[in-house]
Amino acid sequence: MSTDEKLRYSDADLLHFRGIVEKKIREAEEQLELIKSAFKNDSDNGTEDTAPQFKAFDEGSSVMSKESNAQLAIRQEKFIRDLKNALVRIENKSYGICRVTGKLIKKERLELVPHATLSIEAKNMQ
Repeated sequence: MSTDEKLRYSDADLLHFRGIVEKKIREAEEQLELIKSAFKNDSDNGTEDTAPQFKAFDEGSSVMSKESNAQLAIRQEKFIRDLKNALVRIENKSYGICRVTGKLIKKERLELVPHATLSIEAKNMQ
């Protein structure tokens, strides 16, 4: 029976992936906190320039900066949610099974993208 034909990863493999996912969650949560603190600090950093010609530019760049920080925060929150869903799949012992093909996702892919739910084969079909 080849790796692709196995029904699920072994408990030892799942433990290995759990470590990877938990580490990624910690790192992602730290990054989210940095993004959030940058967002809060964008409102007033105490270095406001009073020159009228730069006022409109500063306000525009401030809005753009807040919008990009908000987008980064949303993406980071989704990433954390996806990682936490991966932990649920590890608990259910369904982690690493492609939701389209039903085959195991290659270990190399899961180590790079631990929240993956599709094999490369399924991604290419999309």
